[in-house]
Amino acid sequence: MTAQRLAVLRAVTAQPHITADCVAEIVRAEIGAISLQAVYDALSVLVAGGLVRRIQPAGSPARFEARVGDNHHHVICRICGRTADVDCAVGSAPCLTAVDTMGYQIDEAEVIYWGRCPECESQAPNEKPEGATDTTVSTPAENRKSRGSSAPRA
Repeated sequence: MTAQRLAVLRAVTAQPHITADCVAEIVRAEIGAISLQAVYDALSVLVAGGLVRRIQPAGSPARFEARVGDNHHHVICRICGRTADVDCAVGSAPCLTAVDTMGYQIDEAEVIYWGRCPECESQAPNEKPEGATDTTVSTPAENRKSRGSSAPRA
């Protein structure tokens, strides 16, 4: 484990659902110069080692978190992009029971709930909350509509 990898792990642990660009900023402030490629390399090693989880919601850059080893999901605000953890349903993980596994041995499911965070919901319909970006996150359903398909995909 190198000093760079440890710094990357600390950044991901301190700020769940962080992008690689934000990791690079935090690590640079802590240890000095580090290239974005070195951050991506460290993140890749940490993901492969099971210390970090990579998620990539539709229309968003990859995000990284240190919460691993459980089958939790995420809720994302479609206005500001805020992401939060959502625990899996209690009991046997129903999201891991697919109607047809097509021969796959399923060991993880990635469920993303889309909506509005409380701060965005409290704003007027045309008003952006402070700190919101101009980029709109597309949901998988919106992407299908733009491609001319309304059939749901698994």
